[in-house]
Amino acid sequence: MATEYILDGTRITSLETFYDEISRVVIPGHQWGRNLDALNDILRGGFGTPDEGFTIRWTHSAASKEKLSYSETARQLEARLERCHPSNRENVLQKLADARAHVGPTVFDWLDEIISDHGPNGIQRVSNVRLLLE
Repeated sequence: MATEYILDGTRITSLETFYDEISRVVIPGHQWGRNLDALNDILRGGFGTPDEGFTIRWTHSAASKEKLSYSETARQLEARLERCHPSNRENVLQKLADARAHVGPTVFDWLDEIISDHGPNGIQRVSNVRLLLE
């Protein structure tokens, strides 16, 4: 039976608290970059996660989805804008305008897409990571 990690969606109120929950549940004691690229690396394996893949059961995901909606997305994009390369500034500004207009993907959508990309229908399905939203 595959290893299952249970994320408590009531603890996830921002992207940073999502990272806290991944640290607490999936890779306790490991240092990591606490960004979307590093999350992708964790899902590929290593960091103490099982080589054969695993399941992430995200309980109370509706509560997380509400907290990781457009206001959190705009907050994250504002932070990204401060540190992005000048050549990417226009792209981030457009995404920020979209988030403020409640258009396009949210932080919740970013996370769902990244994790699902490692699942049965994803480009990186060899990772064998299954996401269950409850």
